[in-house]
Amino acid sequence: MKRNLQGARAIVTGASSGIGRETALELARHGVGLVLLARREERLRELGDQIMPLGVKVEAVGGDVTDPAVRQRAIDAARGKLGGLDILVNNAGIGATGLFVDADPQRVRRLMEVNFFALVEMTRLSLPLLRQGNRPIVVNVSSILGHRGVPYSSEYSASKFAVQGFSESIRAEFTKLGIDVLVVSPGTTETEFFDRVIERTDDPKWPEHRPVTAAVVARQVVCAIRSGKHEIIPYLWGRVLCRMNRLAPGLVDRLMARYV
Repeated sequence: MKRNLQGARAIVTGASSGIGRETALELARHGVGLVLLARREERLRELGDQIMPLGVKVEAVGGDVTDPAVRQRAIDAARGKLGGLDILVNNAGIGATGLFVDADPQRVRRLMEVNFFALVEMTRLSLPLLRQGNRPIVVNVSSILGHRGVPYSSEYSASKFAVQGFSESIRAEFTKLGIDVLVVSPGTTETEFFDRVIERTDDPKWPEHRPVTAAVVARQVVCAIRSGKHEIIPYLWGRVLCRMNRLAPGLVDRLMARYV
């Protein structure tokens, strides 16, 4: 479904930094009005100040995306300030590193609450507005770890596998509603993500690959929205890993075990 973004209306969660922030900026450059949702309100205000000279409407909603009242405020802002909704970018996410045997049992619950349950409920809440929107689309930011689980990230991988399965399912269901679904599966990206993990009991010694910038990922996200793609993996080594896992999963299993 090809789309012209000029005049479109979007909600971006996790918009205070990283991929969410850069995606919001890139959408604004294409003429998209925005509701920005994140916990760090000061960051949102700074981003709003950057966006306003671009001539689009922007509204900041501070709070935790796992809070139903915060999600409702974002929907109300889209309805009241933008007049509707055409694009939902479910970007908010958290991470954790360390072996499963060393993990606090609460780790997986917090990861699933933010990375999966909040995404599902934000999508559900957005549906009435999206159904009235112009060529609407849901963008779910997942990970290459939603295609291949890796050690030291077992619960995070599980949360992203859940996003992948949910997205594939609703893509078929939403066809009758005229709503597109795009899954973005980034790899190593220059963000604050690993500086803000909720628990770090150990770090894997993976081979070092040059990360891409959040701005590069954002440009690919917006290009995919415009062109109507269903999924993108905006990272070369991520595409390599996914291809290897399809062709030789046993080999990838053995490679992963070497890093534990």
